[in-house]
Amino acid sequence: MKHAPGALRMARNSDGKWVERPLSPHLQIYRPQITSTLSIFHRITGVGLGVGALLLVWWLAAAAGTDADYARAAGFIGSPLGLILLFLWTAALAYHFLNGIRHLAWDAGIGFELPAAHASGKLVVVAAIVLTLLVWVVGLVIW
Repeated sequence: MKHAPGALRMARNSDGKWVERPLSPHLQIYRPQITSTLSIFHRITGVGLGVGALLLVWWLAAAAGTDADYARAAGFIGSPLGLILLFLWTAALAYHFLNGIRHLAWDAGIGFELPAAHASGKLVVVAAIVLTLLVWVVGLVIW
């Protein structure tokens, strides 16, 4: 068996002799796959939702505070940076929600076959994009 360059490390065997042992396969060996990429993205969007919740709490606390506090929060949220953060938070919410439904289907034993897993992953990404854009179009028309 061939090893990737630099993918060996020195260790002692049970007799105490030094031997070269291969490292576990890692990103230098494996190509990203849709299932692993979407799993990592699910974790990232979960963190993003937590950070976005801090923005929501700040806005709610400002709404309960003084007029100056609310004006400061609303001014930031209405700024280009604030709108970008809101858009990303909406996208993270849509993706995390839809991928969570996908995981619930997996918990029920549905969609584990590789073609189904790939198809549902692509569907989740497309649906999250559509849902995000739909939310923003409706929000901007009503706003």
